[in-house]
Amino acid sequence: MIDVRVQTEPFDIAAEQEDLWRGRPQVGALVTFVGLMRDMNQGERVSRMILEHYPGMTEKALIAIAEEAGRRWDLQGIRVLHRVGELRPQDPIVLVAVTGTHRSEAFRACEFLIDYLKTRAPFWKKEITDQGEHWLDSRTSDATAARRWEQA
Repeated sequence: MIDVRVQTEPFDIAAEQEDLWRGRPQVGALVTFVGLMRDMNQGERVSRMILEHYPGMTEKALIAIAEEAGRRWDLQGIRVLHRVGELRPQDPIVLVAVTGTHRSEAFRACEFLIDYLKTRAPFWKKEITDQGEHWLDSRTSDATAARRWEQA
């Protein structure tokens, strides 16, 4: 089961997790990553962030990433939720949740999903700081993290 959503509305982390495993007794592990908006980035105070995406293309990219995880690991479910629009510090931005029969598969899949999401999904981030507004470039560390899966 793959569930991918891009939305402006906040999501309930606990409800999304429970919905992924409740009523599925074969599930032995749930691994979740939640990305939150920080109030600082590279020494600058960030008051808000605007996340943009390309509707349709973004969802297709996220589905492709989730399908790849499903081919690599024996999973029961994958959920990827990503917010767009205006966000403020401490707002949840992304939820990646994976269920499996065993924890090792779920842990690896969750890490793979967030690494690939950071490098292969078409999102654009603009930060609003005390010094003004600026678009964020991709991080070298994210690309390095994603490359390790090419050998796996």
